[in-house]
Amino acid sequence: MNEYINLDADNIDSEHICCAIGDPKHQYGVDRKKEWIRNKFRDGHVFRKLTARGKIFIEYEPLDTAWVPVKGNNYMYIYCLWVAGSFKGKGIGRELLEYAVNDARERKMSGICTLVSRKKKPFIGDRKFFEYFGFKEVDSIDDYQLMALSFDDGETPVFSESARKMEIDSQDFTIFYSNECPYVEYEVKELSEYAQVKDIKLNFVKVDSLEKAKNAPCVFNNWANFYKGRFVSNTILNANAFEKLIK
Repeated sequence: MNEYINLDADNIDSEHICCAIGDPKHQYGVDRKKEWIRNKFRDGHVFRKLTARGKIFIEYEPLDTAWVPVKGNNYMYIYCLWVAGSFKGKGIGRELLEYAVNDARERKMSGICTLVSRKKKPFIGDRKFFEYFGFKEVDSIDDYQLMALSFDDGETPVFSESARKMEIDSQDFTIFYSNECPYVEYEVKELSEYAQVKDIKLNFVKVDSLEKAKNAPCVFNNWANFYKGRFVSNTILNANAFEKLIK
């Protein structure tokens, strides 16, 4: 039988958070991510993981406090559901999702939703997986889709108007990011140093509040790249990936 644990104020310091396990260069980002989670417990934030050393977890919370440009009444939002490596194909993803769905029902929510994409993209949910469990598309922006499993006939969630812009005023390469992901701090540091060496204008906008997240100018989960004023991808970039994207 698979065994799981939920992070809480008592165990978050001693438990790993799955991503970036054992990689010293990401420790600062891990610490910031744990700090972010700790501050979100009061919002009903849940980080549930398998009691194993691996990237196997689900993370979710009520939509009204979720750091995403999605609005809706009485829904739960899934930030991430990740089952990696040798743990795939063992029913773990199903068990994690069922836990979140049952939790949402017990909290008397109207449903649960998440972000996916028509074409597979990094750090975005698997559309087919959620479809299999009854999730349906309720809104979309370009290749990105908001999918929901509704428990009643109430109003379904939608992307905010700001997210539909998918553009900003600046023509410089600009990255929006938040501490929802432990990888981002190291990549921001690497890209900042790279831009300085190459004498490239590179802007960073840290999404560090609920208000900023709800009013993000694009589909946003934890990272967004803009170039010449237009959204180009949600891929977390290192220096090599940045060079390839520009070319």
